[in-house]
Amino acid sequence: MVATGLLAAPASATSNVRLLGERTVPHALAFQGTTVGGLSGIDRDPWTGDYVFISDDRSAVDPARFYTARIPVTKDGLGEVTFTGTHPFLRADGTTYPNGSVDPEDIRVDPWTGHLTWSQEGERKPGTFIDPSIRDATKSGGFVDELPLPANEHISADERGPRQNLVLEGLTYAAAGTLVVSSVESPLIQDGPVPTPTAGALSRVTVQTRTGRVLAQYAYPQEPIFATPNPPTASANNGVSAMVAADPLDPTRFLMVERAFVTGVGNKIRIYEASTVGATNVAKTDSVATATNVKPMRKRPIADLADFKLSTVDNIEGVTWGPRLPTGERTLLLVSDDNFATNQVTQIVALAVRYPG
Repeated sequence: MVATGLLAAPASATSNVRLLGERTVPHALAFQGTTVGGLSGIDRDPWTGDYVFISDDRSAVDPARFYTARIPVTKDGLGEVTFTGTHPFLRADGTTYPNGSVDPEDIRVDPWTGHLTWSQEGERKPGTFIDPSIRDATKSGGFVDELPLPANEHISADERGPRQNLVLEGLTYAAAGTLVVSSVESPLIQDGPVPTPTAGALSRVTVQTRTGRVLAQYAYPQEPIFATPNPPTASANNGVSAMVAADPLDPTRFLMVERAFVTGVGNKIRIYEASTVGATNVAKTDSVATATNVKPMRKRPIADLADFKLSTVDNIEGVTWGPRLPTGERTLLLVSDDNFATNQVTQIVALAVRYPG
């Protein structure tokens, strides 16, 4: 049963948020023998102040990899994006991932070790079932470890578990690095249908210890799709494409990026603050679609990118906090995944946020 409950929202969701600036990375930029594209996750390294990006290339263009970059962020705007390095992710045997064997999506710098923690979606198609995963890598891409995932996030031949390409899009550390928190993009198969223009849906947020012990799962209420497609039979979707802890010390509050695309209309990117306080732990609930008395996470709107004067609103898939400004504002950086397509862009957006508001 889907229940709803929102945190008290300000009169204007964007009243405490302003646009600092945006930058566009040239399409198919050649860098250190690779093609830059598919950037689906971003994080700021707390030791260096630089940034790390993950590419969702399934080793089809180049081996699955990440990039490092410098991005000046000041009260006056967003500077040029300067890439400084790239490394392939390596398997435990030291080799790169073969084409189609992995689908990278999000990345975080471990605040304790400096390692890179990254998620990937796996695969679900006839004859091929690859589990999603959360793995740790060194700063040069070497394999370190892999977290065990909850049983309901494994992919199998039966009609249960994650949907194809709708799995671990969101990843963050919380509670000063003691917790690893992840989100699936859309509901598990047993948790009901995906959002439609007339109805939202419930996906799951998983809270684990650093060693992978599952402490809780919570139902996250996704919004209905914001418009109907044109033509009506064309594709339209909405899901959680990224998340980040609202405060690095707080284990309960997160910023959730809901990314929607509607054929003939375009993209809509909305950012919400969501809280696990008072929400039902559904880790042992087989289906939130049929369970009774499930209280989902409460949420309130923080920003809608349509409210800012951007050159375009593209396929935002990554989010991270940047440096705090002298004004007291926090900076929030977003990155879009161009899918290596000529009709999309790799866009870096910087917002200044008076948070909490």
